[in-house]
This record gives sequence, structure tokens and C-alpha cells, in this order.
Amino acid sequence: MSYQQIRYEVEGPTLLLTLDRPEKMNAFTGTMLDELIDAYRRADADDAIRAVVVTGAGRAFCAGADLARGPSTFDRSGGGAVAADQHRDGGGRVSLEVHKLKKPVIAAINGAAVGVGITMTLPMDIRIASTQARMGFVFSRRGIVPEACSSYFLPRIVGPSQAAEWFYTGRVFDAQEALRGGLVSRVVEPAELLPAARAIALEIAENTAPVSVALCRQMLWRGLAWSDPMEAHRVESLGIYWMGQSADVREGVASFLEKRKPRFEGRPSADMPPYYPWWEEAEF
Repeated sequence: MSYQQIRYEVEGPTLLLTLDRPEKMNAFTGTMLDELIDAYRRADADDAIRAVVVTGAGRAFCAGADLARGPSTFDRSGGGAVAADQHRDGGGRVSLEVHKLKKPVIAAINGAAVGVGITMTLPMDIRIASTQARMGFVFSRRGIVPEACSSYFLPRIVGPSQAAEWFYTGRVFDAQEALRGGLVSRVVEPAELLPAARAIALEIAENTAPVSVALCRQMLWRGLAWSDPMEAHRVESLGIYWMGQSADVREGVASFLEKRKPRFEGRPSADMPPYYPWWEEAEF
């Protein structure tokens, strides 16, 4: 697929995905949706890419849904549209694609991120904000409801009370409030944003085993739904059993003892252990 509304730029072991409609503050469209899904799938299949950084072109990260259609922007009832129980929210499709990835995703929130512009970052692993960033879960002010799986992710990230305040009021808030609420892990000056995001991506790429990170990522996110520590124990035990006999573990220990950088060769596209994906098995 050739991209019209995003940029896909591989830089060594990292991928920089840029939402690229700066003249429209990177407002979300059907085209952007399709391109993001394609880009995430493409990145996941490329073992040379160890981490993904997502940002926006110009002064915004993403100003939410493109409202060019006016009041009918969110109406899916006419024109031969699918029935209510068959409709799939576009932002949710993107979020679920991120959720499935076997590599970490870092949001570099450079400016306005409202509506789907902020909810699309929730299944990402790390969010860093510029001092110029502004965020808002504005759905109640537009007469709709949270989307992009945000009613699942947001309370798990910041807690139900903070999620309730942001969802119910629909107000836009600054990066410092996002930091206090736990939505972002750090706030930096605009010029430092991408370097900071890339530094995290490179730390992962240069020091960790790709298969190990892929398993860690899914254990973390899938574990949010576990109801008992025994579920974590079962999955962790399988991981220790299978990875404990892998070449990556031998290399990890050897590199530590020899005081050198590790050279991991396990590939998430081909070398995931037999119990993966465990959540698709009935017993889990």
C-alpha cells in the first residue's frame, strides 16, 4: 500500500510512523485508518523493526475525527450501512491492531490529541508528551461515547476515578495534568520529544531479546483482564519453561558473563514458543 496520510520511515531498528495531514491537524479519516492498520501489520511482520514511535506532523498529534461531514460525521445508519450489531468502530479497529503487535509502540504526543487522537495512543505502551500537547476525551461534548477501546484501556491506565473525570467532563487538559494523572510517563520540551522517544526505542532494540519483549508485551496487556494471580503464574510458568531452553536465554546469560552486548537471534515472526498465543486456548 502507498501511504497518503501517514509517513512510514524506518531508522535502523526503529520505525517512525507520522500522522501526516498537518493542514488538517492530522484529523482522522477512513484513509488514515486503513493506512495505519496496514502499517502496523507491515511493521509486525518485519523482524528488523524492534520498536515503533508514533507522532504527528506539524503542530498537532491528531485533532480527532475529521468533521468535514458536519453533524452526520458519526451517523452510520443510512446509505446501506451495516446493521448496528455488525458495525465496527474505526478507532477500535486501529487500537486492536496495536494491541496485537509483538513489538512495543511509543507515542510521541507533540501537540493536540483529542478524541480518537488520544484514544489511539492508549493501547500503545509508553506515552511521552511535549509541553505543547493538549489532550481531551471530548466524546460527551459531541454527544457520542468513548471509542477505540478506550473504555477498556483508560481506566486500566489511570484508574477509574481519573478516567471518569476526563470522560464525563470531556474537557481538554494540558500535558502536566496528563502526567499527574498517569496518562503520560514524562513531559519534555518540543525539541526533545522525538529524541526522547527514539532513545527508549533504541534502548529496547540494542539490549533486549525480540521474542522476550513480544511475550512481555502480551503478558502485560492480556494480564490486565486476569482475575487471579494463578492465571499469571500459569502463563509465566509456560514462558519460563519454553524460553528457558532457548538460544536467546543462553545468549543473554553468556553476554552478561562476558560483559558484552547481546546478539539475540530469535524472531517474533517465526520463533514464538509453542504456547503462544495462550489466550486463544480454552484453558486460559
